[in-house]
Amino acid sequence: MNEVLQITRANWNLFLDSLLTEMDIYVPVDNGYSIEYEIYASNLEGVVYNRPVPVSPLKSFFLPVKENVVIHRKIHNKRLIIGVPSCDLAGLALLDEIYLGEPFVDSAYRENRDQTVLIGTDCHEIRENCHCTSYGIEPYPESNADVTLAAIEDKMIITLKSEKGSALFDRCRRSFPVGEPGEAILKLVQQKRKETKDRLAEQNQHLPGYAATGNLIRKSGDEIWIRHSSTCVSCGACATICPTCTCFLLIDRPDFEKVRQVDACQYPGFERIAAGEDPLRQKYVRFRNRYMCKYVWKPETFKSTACTGCGRCIDCCIGSISKNKIFMEMAANS
Repeated sequence: MNEVLQITRANWNLFLDSLLTEMDIYVPVDNGYSIEYEIYASNLEGVVYNRPVPVSPLKSFFLPVKENVVIHRKIHNKRLIIGVPSCDLAGLALLDEIYLGEPFVDSAYRENRDQTVLIGTDCHEIRENCHCTSYGIEPYPESNADVTLAAIEDKMIITLKSEKGSALFDRCRRSFPVGEPGEAILKLVQQKRKETKDRLAEQNQHLPGYAATGNLIRKSGDEIWIRHSSTCVSCGACATICPTCTCFLLIDRPDFEKVRQVDACQYPGFERIAAGEDPLRQKYVRFRNRYMCKYVWKPETFKSTACTGCGRCIDCCIGSISKNKIFMEMAANS
């Protein structure tokens, strides 16, 4: 497909206004402290495009913190999510493998996915802990988006990537002037992509790649994990904010209700079993377990990358722990 269109920002906003009665629209908003998804409304201030990265990962739309997965309720509204960065779209590939893989398809997840149109955006900036390209992911959408978007001056450059995206913009073309971008503006899009990749390459030049990191973790001893986990407070923020971590509790309630609730391997008692046995009782073992899962065990089972380089786990860590510094230390000492 990959049809490329151009619309002015003013008409783009009018197009979004025209959809408000039919679906929930989420856009990235700069609130002065961070970027976060918010429900779109006419004349909403602070909407930003092409800036990484919303605080909430994309997975929170498809795997809510708490959801009844047995009793059907009309909660799966049609949604348009705009401004999804490439790292989150890449993370969605792993979630799809886990929750849509035959024969055990998760119906609640599937309905959430079916009711959602995703508009991914190029990243024209980077943050201190962004490292997507180190793991083979480009800082612009290549998969899992229905539409991609690059805001250039007062123009929105739209690329249609799926039937859902095409159907949405067929309506746009019927109501608003939509054209094809000129060669000069397409070159500018490519130039911005290259500049972002170059900055990421320079920033992360000493960070080992995804497969190399898995090998380093396999060979590591206890000392490095004991030392770096010393400031960990077991809050679980790194796992719950990660776009690919999906551990959950399944809670039984009366009348055959089953509620799926987010869980995290960094919580004390996460692996406690009968008679109080707990393979992850020691904090440094829990700490290492998360990286074993992402870089060693998941690659043995799934095709998709289990860390997409968004850097959220580093940003949110109360203990100021940087996995990137740990891995660079391992690489330097290997």
